[in-house]
Amino acid sequence: MKYSFLNDYNTLAHPKVFEYLQKYINEANVGYGLDEHSKNAKKMILDKIGKDYDVHFLVGGTSANKIVLSHFLKPYEAVICPESAHINRRETGALEATGHKILTAKSEDGKITLEGIKEVLAEHTDEHMVLPRIVSISYTTEYGTVYSKEELKDIADLCKANNLLLYVDGARLTYGLAATALSLKEFAKIPDFFTIGGTKAGAMLGEAVVLKKSKAAENFRFSLKQNGGMLAKGFLIGIQFEALLTDNLLLKICEDANKKAVYLKEKLKELNIEFLFDSNTNLQFPILSNKAVKALKEKYLFSVWEPRKNDAVIRLVTTYDTDIKMIDQFVGDLRKEL
Repeated sequence: MKYSFLNDYNTLAHPKVFEYLQKYINEANVGYGLDEHSKNAKKMILDKIGKDYDVHFLVGGTSANKIVLSHFLKPYEAVICPESAHINRRETGALEATGHKILTAKSEDGKITLEGIKEVLAEHTDEHMVLPRIVSISYTTEYGTVYSKEELKDIADLCKANNLLLYVDGARLTYGLAATALSLKEFAKIPDFFTIGGTKAGAMLGEAVVLKKSKAAENFRFSLKQNGGMLAKGFLIGIQFEALLTDNLLLKICEDANKKAVYLKEKLKELNIEFLFDSNTNLQFPILSNKAVKALKEKYLFSVWEPRKNDAVIRLVTTYDTDIKMIDQFVGDLRKEL
């Protein structure tokens, strides 16, 4: 069996999460996220960020992005995001299938730029065009890079000045927080709404949607149900977030994965391997010869992110379950191909 550096959702669940699920295997609960586990998990999140938010649990990232964004948009309104955004490239047009256009803006290192946002706004001036309403960014980005607190604040300030809302796709949010000095409480103050990813951070499945309290946010459960996002067995997600939020397990999972990724990066740099971007999170994008990629594919699973004529950008992903010995073996096998 090939060893996997393919993604951060390739195992069933973190052992502690699985323990929690087994603990309540014979317990009966009410449905649709109204159970005590979901209520407690929501309280655990609010205890970390403050009370001025509503929290909802969904199964996955694509449905969360689609339902949240479409809920806050009028029919003629659009979303601005970097070209590399998951909603633009990896969600089969899910948001656009709801009738809302995605407007891509310039980015650097996977991060949207202020100038990019301004250019999109300048291009949409009247009722003959869609009206930009939400800026959507990923934290971490699709390239493993992370916005600084100052960068986030600058984007939020630009949004406020232009009557825009700021949404953060947080499928890998905690990996980003683990790589910076930014706390969840500090982070939560900046966007208007965001997600806390569980699926890619030790949960079997599940994302937490966090909305700043507003009139528009009050009826979010209607959008949740209408769009197939309301899980009858909602307690399945609530229990997992209870586990992830106990003793900072979620943060520890991401810190561990990040450390392994940085170890991998440093080992590859010793071989003079170049990277597409510098990342301190669990996503690494080294550039390898096509010969090396072909040889490594015989023993390992990973994504070829950007095929080129003579080389390729590949994506290597680490998790809490990644074995350091396998990182060393991967590096050793690569050395033979150089």
